[in-house]
Amino acid sequence: MKWITREKARVDRIACPWLIARFIDRQATFLFVPKEQVLDVAKREAATPYDIPGVELGHHGERCSFDAFLDKYRLEDPALQALAQIVRGADTDARQLTPESAGLYALATGFQAIAKDDHDNMAKQFPAYDALYAYCRASV
Repeated sequence: MKWITREKARVDRIACPWLIARFIDRQATFLFVPKEQVLDVAKREAATPYDIPGVELGHHGERCSFDAFLDKYRLEDPALQALAQIVRGADTDARQLTPESAGLYALATGFQAIAKDDHDNMAKQFPAYDALYAYCRASV
């Protein structure tokens, strides 16, 4: 499947591809485009949009796109649920939601700054999400 979101990804727009690649679609293709082009390119490329306003796999209330993926794909793994809280805190103004959220926000911001593009950003950050997931598995 193809998945599409806004370019210059940071927290949720990297956490979601990690979740997709690890638990939903191992052959996924990710597209990153300017925000005003997401829906047009999604239609043209038959790609599923995420983390943009008004889509199923976006923010709803205080929950972020990562939460929407967990709900839609019925991913009930307690470690993923714990990771969702970390991501939610890092991706919203609720950085105090978990002790790890502010740190994830800082790391994601730094990776965004040093990555040459969004695909490079994913490659750099996926090991961090693997480690956070392992941390959550050990904690629950």
